[in-house]
Amino acid sequence: MKILGIEFAPLDIPMQRRLQTLAVVHYTYIFLFMGFGLLFFFLYLLFTDYYYIPLLYALWYYYDRHTSERGGRRSQWVREWPFFKYFAEYFPISLIKTADLSPAKNYIFGLHPHGIMCHSHFCNMGSEGTGFSLKFPAIRPYLCVLSGQFMFPVFREYFLLSGAVEVSKASIEWILTKEGTGNAVGIIIGGAVEALDAVPDRYVVNLKNRKGFVRLALKHGASLVPVFSFGENNIYTQVSNPEGSRLRRFQLFLTHRLGFSPPIFHGRGIFNYTFGLLPFRRPIYSVVGKPIDVIKRQEPTEEEVDKLHKQYMDALNELFETHKLEYGAKESSELIMY
Repeated sequence: MKILGIEFAPLDIPMQRRLQTLAVVHYTYIFLFMGFGLLFFFLYLLFTDYYYIPLLYALWYYYDRHTSERGGRRSQWVREWPFFKYFAEYFPISLIKTADLSPAKNYIFGLHPHGIMCHSHFCNMGSEGTGFSLKFPAIRPYLCVLSGQFMFPVFREYFLLSGAVEVSKASIEWILTKEGTGNAVGIIIGGAVEALDAVPDRYVVNLKNRKGFVRLALKHGASLVPVFSFGENNIYTQVSNPEGSRLRRFQLFLTHRLGFSPPIFHGRGIFNYTFGLLPFRRPIYSVVGKPIDVIKRQEPTEEEVDKLHKQYMDALNELFETHKLEYGAKESSELIMY
């Protein structure tokens, strides 16, 4: 039913679809509002009779502050909530395996592209919504995110249960050296700035100057695994912000100052299909490529880093070209790396 150009959802939607929408509402609104909301709430409590609550939490935070860079505090029970199955079914998100992974090794997963809110990357590596542990038995996934995500009260506790950790050198090295083998460290290589290129049917990744993950792979002998989520950029519509435009310059300025990018976007609403913060129901296919075995180098040279980085870019491009027609991209589509 359309009213004033807005298409409203019918009332007789099956319960399964309602649960899928609820799961996505949960992720989207927590991603956007829970962190800052709880931070402001705790600041408010400081000026009330409940001032002791944020003070006690501050003591806990100080005691526990290193957990997010020392392997986190994952809960398999939380990761296996049926809730996350509904989340994956909403789009749906599919995790496609192209090769086996040996639990005798460690891996660094390069996750591409960032998208607006990393829906597929969280679903695949921060939950069992797409059955990661069934597809890759004996492999423990860790999703690396901005360190600032673990500075928000209570939100950090919830996020840690997913297996998320800080995307810092100390955090990644801890997993690769202190947690044994069979670990898969998922890094969204393009970072927050890549969200500004999250445009439907456009395949742009920020990779050419991102070499830190390659250097860590060499230093610790971790295999590199390219992962590409076809459709991640299709679930929102972003306001046009071409390179060099006033809007893009302003967004880059804020990104460099704040540490996260401010894309201007819209999807659908909870009760309408035209406008809102929820992503559109469009399929996402996350293809996990073959691992690139890496010989350990305690002090890798720049030449070794550049060589492996080129090998990784070639493998990612090959992954894209091999699967693009199968998973919704046009034959003329190209993967642009900058």
